[in-house]
Amino acid sequence: MMSDDLEVKCYSGVSYAERPVSFRWQSREYVVAEVEKAWIEPGERHFKVRTSEGLRFHLVYQETTDRWLLSQD
Repeated sequence: MMSDDLEVKCYSGVSYAERPVSFRWQSREYVVAEVEKAWIEPGERHFKVRTSEGLRFHLVYQETTDRWLLSQD
């Protein structure tokens, strides 16, 4: 999983990072068209997302370090 050069914008209602809406990675902006799967593990929030271009990514928010991680599916 990568975190360099990653900025995530997310919807935060009751708590932070309820749902990612877009992210910037490698100087490129991606819009999240759909969250295909979301789950919580101890200290982490996981999101399998599909972008408006049809690309799939796995985003992870690490609550203890306040850091996002990314991998491409």
